[in-house]
Amino acid sequence: MTGLSVGDVVAERTVHLDRESLVRYAGASGDFNPIHYRDDVAARVGLPGVLAHGMLTMGLASSVVVAWLGDAGRILEYGVRFTRPVLVDAETGADVTVVAKVGVLDDETARIDLTVTHADTTVLGKAQVRVRLH
Repeated sequence: MTGLSVGDVVAERTVHLDRESLVRYAGASGDFNPIHYRDDVAARVGLPGVLAHGMLTMGLASSVVVAWLGDAGRILEYGVRFTRPVLVDAETGADVTVVAKVGVLDDETARIDLTVTHADTTVLGKAQVRVRLH
């Protein structure tokens, strides 16, 4: 990957989530907490609505970098802070947008900074992926 500079946007993607997405993720992950698919339970525990799984959001964000790299084995580190939930409306769902930008660059690696938003709100903070360039 030659020709990269700090500040370059290397990938961008918007993913639409609906309630079916959450049920499928629950089945794949084994996380069947009903706050991820039942409005009544979410309301009972004081949430504003059904929430996407945090790890689903984190996985979607990293998939943007994997698509750019073409090889998940080139990811050396990945970390995020969960800052805001992704509310998934029963009718309209939710769009999660990921922008991947070069934050730090050296001869062997790059730190890719991810901006992950839903409804104009950042949902993952300090989302950074360190990747091997070659």
